[in-house]
Order: sequence, then structure tokens, then C-alpha cells
Amino acid sequence: MDISQQQFEQATTTAQQVRSQIGNAVVGQINAIDQILAALIAGGHVLIEGVPGLGKTLLVRALAQIFGGQFARIQFTPDLMPADVTGHTLYDQNTGQFTTRRGPVFTNLLLADEINRAPAKTQAALLEVMQEGQVTIEGASHQLEPPFMVLATQNPIEQEGTYALPEAQLDRFLMKVRIDYPDPDDEVRMVAKITNNQIGEKLNVSQVNRIVHPDNVLALQSVAAAIRVDDAVFDYAVRIVRATRSRNGVSTGAGPRGGIALVRSARSLALMQGRSFVTPDDIKCMALPSLRHRIALAPEFEIEGQSTDQVLTRLLEEVEAPRV
Repeated sequence: MDISQQQFEQATTTAQQVRSQIGNAVVGQINAIDQILAALIAGGHVLIEGVPGLGKTLLVRALAQIFGGQFARIQFTPDLMPADVTGHTLYDQNTGQFTTRRGPVFTNLLLADEINRAPAKTQAALLEVMQEGQVTIEGASHQLEPPFMVLATQNPIEQEGTYALPEAQLDRFLMKVRIDYPDPDDEVRMVAKITNNQIGEKLNVSQVNRIVHPDNVLALQSVAAAIRVDDAVFDYAVRIVRATRSRNGVSTGAGPRGGIALVRSARSLALMQGRSFVTPDDIKCMALPSLRHRIALAPEFEIEGQSTDQVLTRLLEEVEAPRV
């Protein structure tokens, strides 16, 4: 698809406005905001990981407030059933016919809160919808209206009552975004903002304006997909992914979907920064969120306390970047 300079500039302006609006509600967390916005523009899904109280749900709520489409939230619990996610059929005694009750996945933005609290069969209910953009209920397929994005949250420190996400589902997420503790200055601003003239701990997104609609998001995605990528940059992304498969300390490396996610994310980042081409730095910047959930460390590395981010950071230092 060929895009005009006007379309590109308009898309960049829209992306920067969305980023600014999210910042009106979320203090700090610039990297997380950029990564989640990049996933939206790339048409992917995001797994957000962080300890309680760091603003994971607030960030998603702010994005939903900006977005003029439909928003739904599912609180995942151990007794949540697949039909509670996708929907089911009901028999209407008055008409003598079965009717379909659509579940909360029939939306544009879906917040899957604490996704690792539900058992595997319920988590698997999201697999089809995340990959195919459709839901099968009683043998009938129902298409979802684009754009569709799953933003799932999980707590990395609480193990009781949680279920590890299957590798097949992890691979469906374009990125795994980690939200860490804020910087001292950001934390001071956060505490002041939340406690001034506000009662209780209700999430406040009143300062966020609704500026985009589903058509705008689809236009952003089309422009990002047309961002130019040099052959050398494609090769760089693939070399990074392939290096994870032979890396010492990595028991399972990233598959081809890792390289695809890496390039798609880098295209979105380039658009957000006002460039019509992808640089090696874009690839490197998006490597951790795109690959950290696609590799598994060897047991001895985990015992030593090493993390996937540490392994990937060293790998990026060793894989030579092209000069383009």
C-alpha cells in the first residue's frame, strides 16, 4: 500500500496526540506507554506484567478513554468458565429457538485483568479470538469488528491461586510489557496527583480526552504496515531471533513469530517518532518486549537468578547491527 506524505504526517500526529493524552492520566512509565501504543498501532495484543499498584489497569483505562470504540473488562478468577469469556447459546421458551448471548470478547479493547488467575481451559478461550479475530459458539463462527486488542495483566510475585499461561497463548501476544517501580520524582508527582482533591482510590481518567475512533486506529495500522524496512534491517531482526535458539542458557528460543513481532513493533515505533523507515535502533528498542515471553531459560540460569531480559540484553550487544 502506497501512502501519501499527508497520510503519514496525519498518522504521526494522531499517534503523538494519543501518547500525550495517556500521559495526562499516567505519571511516568514512558517506555510502557510507548510499547502499548506501538502494539495498538501494530494490531497486536499485549501482556502487561507488574506488581500491584503500578498503574497497569489505569494505563489500559486511559487508552480506553481515548478510544471511541467499545471497551470491556473481564476479571479472571479460578471459577471463570470459557463461556463467560466468549458467550453461549440460550434456549428461549417463548420463541422455541436458541439465541446467542455474546460474551465480553465482542468489543474493540478487551482488558483481561489478572489473566493468570483463570485455569488453562479458560485462558485457551482467548486463543482463537486473539489469532483469528473470531469466536466459535456451538459450531457457528462469529467475526469480531476490527480493531480488536487484548490487554492482559498479571502479577509476577503472587503464585497462590494462579496458573501459568501456556506457551501457545504467550506466543499470541505481540509484546510482554513490564511495568516497574517509578522513578523517585515520578512517584512524588504520582502521590501528589492521586491524593489532591480526590476521595478514595477510584481510577481517574477524567483528564483524558476521547480523540480517536475505530476508523482512525485502522488508518494508523495501515500507515504503519507501509513503513519502509530495508533488507538489512529485516536480516538484523531475523539474526537476533535466530541467535536466541543457540544461546547458552536458553532452553527454548524464539520462533519465526518473534521476528514478525519485532518488525511490526519497530514499524509502529518509527511511525510514532515521525519516520517513514525503520532503523536498527527501532529493532533493538523493541527486542525485549517482543521476545522476552518467547524464550525460556535453562534451569541453571534460573537458579542463578538470571532473567530473560539480562540474557537478551547481552545477546543484543553481541549481534552486530547493520549500518543503513
